Amino acid sequence: MIPSAVFFDMDGTFINSEPIWHAAQTEIMAEFGYEWSMKDATFTVGGPLSKVGAHMSACNDWLNTSEYFIERLVDLVALKFATSLEFMPGARELATSVKESGIPIGLVTASPKQLVDSAISFIGDGFFDVVVCSDDVINTKPAPDCYLTAASLLNVDIQNSLILEDSATGVKSAQASGAKVVAIPHLSEIEGNERTSIITTLKDLSVEELFQLH
Repeated sequence: MIPSAVFFDMDGTFINSEPIWHAAQTEIMAEFGYEWSMKDATFTVGGPLSKVGAHMSACNDWLNTSEYFIERLVDLVALKFATSLEFMPGARELATSVKESGIPIGLVTASPKQLVDSAISFIGDGFFDVVVCSDDVINTKPAPDCYLTAASLLNVDIQNSLILEDSATGVKSAQASGAKVVAIPHLSEIEGNERTSIITTLKDLSVEELFQLH
């Protein structure tokens, strides 16, 4: 079935930014004598930032606030975005094929506008038909609000849309929206169901194969 729209998560799905987040978290926590581990990375992948900041604060024995770590992290990640971004394998090619088929595409993320603006400078302004970030909704992922907002802006039926996500938090958000979901997990454990397909990569995935998952 052909979807009404296809929505891409940003971090870890469309752009290969999870290593950047991990590097920034490692760098900041090292200042406080804490060795940021893959266990920490796995726990915080997909956000939201409130969860990430709270975890970093807890690892620092709450000597600095969650808000302090969020601000430090966003500033450092934005700086790294300016020089280190790359696409996830196959993501841009797939999105381009979807666009060329006449289906609208959106970028939907739990990251703040500061980071989205940096990412869009790399991706290209106007590549996506709609972009929704955490600043645009009251409740960010794992709530479905960001995807519902994106569908509303495109005037499409979310239940006939397809969402691509890589994290457990993002998949929960996508599932709660009512859309069909394609999960490409990296650090997260994600279980499929009748409305959630699990694949290993977007590389060499054709638009026809994507639509078969809808």
